[in-house]
Amino acid sequence: MISLHTTRVRRRRLGVAAAAAGLFAALLTAAPAAATPDPGDAPVDRGSVTTSQQAEARAAIRGGDIPGVDEIVHSSNIKHLTSVPKGALKGTNTDLAFQGKYAYVGNYDGFVIYDISNPKKPKTVSEVLCPGGQNDISVSGNLLFLSTDSSRSDDSCSSTTQPATEKSSWEGMKIFDISNKRNPRYIAAVETACGSHTHTLVPDGKKNIYIYVSSYSPNETFPDCQPPHDGISIIKVPVKKPQKAKIVDFPVLFPDGGNPGAPTNPGVTKTSGCHDITVLPSQDLAAGACMGDGILFSIKDPARPKIIDRVQDNVNFAFWHSATFNQGAKKVVFTDELGGGGAATCNEEIGPKRGANGIYDIVGKGDHRKLVFRSYFKIDRHQADVEVCVAHNGSIIPVKGKDLMVQAWYQGGISVWDFTDSAKPKEIAFFERGPVTLDQVTTAGPWSAYYYNGHIYSSDIAKGFDVLKLNDRRTDPADRVKLDELNVQTQPDYFAR
Repeated sequence: MISLHTTRVRRRRLGVAAAAAGLFAALLTAAPAAATPDPGDAPVDRGSVTTSQQAEARAAIRGGDIPGVDEIVHSSNIKHLTSVPKGALKGTNTDLAFQGKYAYVGNYDGFVIYDISNPKKPKTVSEVLCPGGQNDISVSGNLLFLSTDSSRSDDSCSSTTQPATEKSSWEGMKIFDISNKRNPRYIAAVETACGSHTHTLVPDGKKNIYIYVSSYSPNETFPDCQPPHDGISIIKVPVKKPQKAKIVDFPVLFPDGGNPGAPTNPGVTKTSGCHDITVLPSQDLAAGACMGDGILFSIKDPARPKIIDRVQDNVNFAFWHSATFNQGAKKVVFTDELGGGGAATCNEEIGPKRGANGIYDIVGKGDHRKLVFRSYFKIDRHQADVEVCVAHNGSIIPVKGKDLMVQAWYQGGISVWDFTDSAKPKEIAFFERGPVTLDQVTTAGPWSAYYYNGHIYSSDIAKGFDVLKLNDRRTDPADRVKLDELNVQTQPDYFAR
């Protein structure tokens, strides 16, 4: 077993107790003034901390319980190759996608394209200004897709904030032509009910791409986001004529309304749509993280998804945020975004089961398959009360016979962990920075951390773009797996090549 030495001592426990109000601390305002975020992963405001909390954090730094301000610590089997600071787009960095030698990073202000042909020295190819948080991003061929989940005056890249109570306001999907990486062109838009918080590409041969649009939080005062919002929008995009993209269906996933949330289930978010969906096209399967519910469904007909099973965890899960299959489609990892991505939840008071990943085995066959809970996994490197920490986006590290994953935890950093034994997951590597500041609660750290063609790439919310390299006999075989394209929510069959 490899030792987890750091640049200095990094202890596994931190006795800093979060005050009750701390769990719902507000976020650092990182989005541009022209963008009004919606609920979910939304930067809203700065949260104050008490004098005693600041003193506790300083004492924890002196004692080696947490890194110092902006100090980098990591396990001995992971190396930080480089960090590229933000350029013209100063908003919150969000999700990542990959294609050949390029990485695409979403940002509340638009998106950035990097040349990663030399992972040690990524080069900025272009920066596209197109405000509309949270700009969740995917690519396919010469097309790039952006989610807009903030109410805008129109569908252009020069739009301004406009209340969702106005009928003329716009939210939805934007499509760009990226055949010229130095000059992407905005070519089409599709408005969707309640906007598009995230989206997932579902290929259908070479002629069409389906997009599953996840959105939520309807309101009777919003003309284009009326309750009940109990499903997902499905957009069909003709690859050769993307300007003709249109909504083809809105399948109802929760005919009974889904999880009712509080007061029936205290501390649980009421289901009113999905936050994120991951598809495994090679197995005709999809897994949905849908606020108060986790779902498994068949996508044999991508235009007509069919629910196979649905689960809830009304004890330890607050907000079902994202899902990841293992390669053999025998397991699903669901993440819980406790505190809405705006609270210090990686501390001793919250504990190891709340705000954790839930590991579920898929048992049975065909449409009779069931999701069976096995265990929780949460990083045990406790963070300070000034650090927003939450289970966030990650991806499989492709090693045959093993279930390995890299995952972002905001200011909890990046964790590499093994869930080959569903009942006994364990961390095998980590990377993190210390607090951004000790004066206030801030949102920073990795939004997404993904493995792509031998390296880990991370979109740091506040810092920029990080590249890391794993050196571990357990993960080294993954270096031999090369992909031409990767949208993590459209999971590839890593070994069918």
